[in-house]
Amino acid sequence: MDILSMILMSVVAAATPLLFAGLGELVTEKAGVLNLGVEGMMLMGAVIGFAVTAVTGTAFLGIPAAALAGAAMAGLFALLTLNLLANQVATGLALTLFGVGLSSLIGQDFVGTPLDRLPQLDIPGLSTVPVIGPVLFGQDALVYLSLLAVGGVVWFLARTRAGLVLKAVGENPAAAHRLGHSVLGVRWLAVLFGGAMSGIGGAYLSLAYTPLWAENMTAGRGWIALALVVFATWRPGRVLLGAYLFGGVTIAQLHAQSAGIDIPSQFMSMLPYVATILVLVLISRDATRIRLNAPASIGKVFHPGG
Repeated sequence: MDILSMILMSVVAAATPLLFAGLGELVTEKAGVLNLGVEGMMLMGAVIGFAVTAVTGTAFLGIPAAALAGAAMAGLFALLTLNLLANQVATGLALTLFGVGLSSLIGQDFVGTPLDRLPQLDIPGLSTVPVIGPVLFGQDALVYLSLLAVGGVVWFLARTRAGLVLKAVGENPAAAHRLGHSVLGVRWLAVLFGGAMSGIGGAYLSLAYTPLWAENMTAGRGWIALALVVFATWRPGRVLLGAYLFGGVTIAQLHAQSAGIDIPSQFMSMLPYVATILVLVLISRDATRIRLNAPASIGKVFHPGG
């Protein structure tokens, strides 16, 4: 029972950074913007969150700093693509490369620095329940925040006027502009939200998942988060499902290695990324569903004077 509980908790931990980054990118793409710089934003969130926590001694400052770092990277992307009309795909790739290099530079003095893991919020009487107790009631604050974020994004997109405006901007920015909505303003806010969420996802890696800083510690999770949005067909609830699915694959390969299964470790490490490719291939076969659910103007440049 204890082993099962540990496995489930490991799945939750592996899924949480993917969930943060995936939700942020979903909102960004719902506004019609494709930001491929998730990996770079996560790395900046990871290093800034770790650095601020290490210097100040409190994650209550480190986590907001990580969100601001991710938002700052996203703001640079928004400036180049929304105001200066740069190509979104090329700019997103450049943002990832920039984030990899800048995070390595900032974090070079923090390599090997010890840091306490984010504390678990144990609920007396509930967190001691066999198997499900630690999984449901013994997590850290960021895990619960990620679940609240799913509910918040679902509510925002489906129940609020601002959410409907955001979706309208993603579907037909010209029509939204004619109705008096600020297309660039909506897209700026969506991109900043996506960056902040990616930054928090990165901070979870360096403060909770593996409480340390190491270069390129996201290890491709930003790309998996991008794939999650397509896997979820741009629906927040399915992002939650996909994040935990890929989290389970990640943990499965770790436990397979520890169990001594006679498969090369390099192949086992490939499993999460192989699963990502397979899922995308299977989903891409249903072009009709993707066309119906994907924002119609995703990746397309819009300028009010154009």
